[in-house]
Amino acid sequence: MGPLRSTVFAVLLAGLAPLLPAAARAATVAPFTEAAFSAAEVQGRPILVDIFATWCPVCAAQKPIIEHLTQAPAFHDLLILHVNFDTQKPVVHAMGARMQSTLIAFHGKTLEGVSVGDTDPASIAALLAKTLR
Repeated sequence: MGPLRSTVFAVLLAGLAPLLPAAARAATVAPFTEAAFSAAEVQGRPILVDIFATWCPVCAAQKPIIEHLTQAPAFHDLLILHVNFDTQKPVVHAMGARMQSTLIAFHGKTLEGVSVGDTDPASIAALLAKTLR
């Protein structure tokens, strides 16, 4: 690694260091399973079901927004469950989704809100806030 590259790497690493403790408080992210969803419902946890497709540009735009917002300590208990639109059709149908880029917010067993195709950080933040009580 050349000196310029080493310097750039060191600067980037130093800039990320303050973010590392926040990552420890971040939301939990996992693939959707019925068992994980049911357990979170029973526990009364905040839940975000993220129905995505790998080919979806809107989904790709939503991902960094959600990742950034859920770094906040308020979302420490949030469970984000990813549902693949193409390979998990029974879950997609059970959730009542008609398309990818659908975000469904729950607090325990209570449906708090649904968003489709949204890439506005403020409205995604508002949806996520509905999972908290």
